[in-house]
Amino acid sequence: MAGLIALLDDVAGIAKVAASSIDDVAGMSAKAGLKAAGAVIDDAAVTPKYVHGFDADREVPIVLKIARGSIFNKIVILLPVALLLSVFAPWAISPLLMLGGAYLCFEGAEKLWHAISPGDHAADDEAESGGDPAHLEEAKVKGAIKTDFILSAEIMTIALATIPAHQPIWMEALVLAAVAVGITVAVYGAVALIVKADDYGLSLARTRTGLLSRAGKRIVKIMPGFMSTLTVVGTAAMLWVGGNIVLHGLADLGYGGMYDQIHHWAEEASHAVPGKLAGIVRWGVTAFFDGVAGVVLGLALIPVAKYVIGPLIGAVTGKRAEAH
Repeated sequence: MAGLIALLDDVAGIAKVAASSIDDVAGMSAKAGLKAAGAVIDDAAVTPKYVHGFDADREVPIVLKIARGSIFNKIVILLPVALLLSVFAPWAISPLLMLGGAYLCFEGAEKLWHAISPGDHAADDEAESGGDPAHLEEAKVKGAIKTDFILSAEIMTIALATIPAHQPIWMEALVLAAVAVGITVAVYGAVALIVKADDYGLSLARTRTGLLSRAGKRIVKIMPGFMSTLTVVGTAAMLWVGGNIVLHGLADLGYGGMYDQIHHWAEEASHAVPGKLAGIVRWGVTAFFDGVAGVVLGLALIPVAKYVIGPLIGAVTGKRAEAH
């Protein structure tokens, strides 16, 4: 009997440790997810463009394909790489964050440049697919998964950087896996709702009467503007997040002049408004100047990508490579 009681006591102790570990994983995962919020907003805002122009019955399947690719990116590729970095090269986390931030600046600035000086990029995409909807869908999904890889790398690296030091590797793995699954479900669940909202509104307008019918018509009317706004938000998030990551990384490397100056401007602005608004103003000023830095860096990288990186990739792969 004494042996049985001792065994039950051990089991109870293990259960308490497991429960505590689950709480720790949940807490660290939530903190990491909040830290990565900027990249998450960017991911959610950018993805809907990849289903634009397809038949309504293909929208959700395309989103699901991209979501599966995103999970593969995070769990199969990025999580093991993040754990290896944590064990063997923790010093590389900040430079990799900066590299990813620079890429976000480049992507955002390129979108801004295309908006100012539109070309025939959509026509190029259609020509490369041969006009075949199936090939175009495959090309769009591949492009979305490639972009997701960069954003997912940012999310996973930010999450890794928020985990307290000296955590066991299994704890880091659980936190990163929880962040990967949670963020992917949240982002692509939201994207699926966004891309189907107009179809739902149209259904309400056609099949219901009264208030529901009017609500459906209103949804259909506002969705084009909402999608355009979402594109703008996604581009702004790219520039803001990318600029912040690069400036913060430079500060960690001892080149914090611009980072400190922006912080000073934000503090000065926050002191000029009532207390309840101070935090909002501080964030807004910081995000604005981070975004300006992101635009400047991104525009500088466009010719580098077009005339240096693109040709180098083309020389290695034997394929035409250029900034898109």
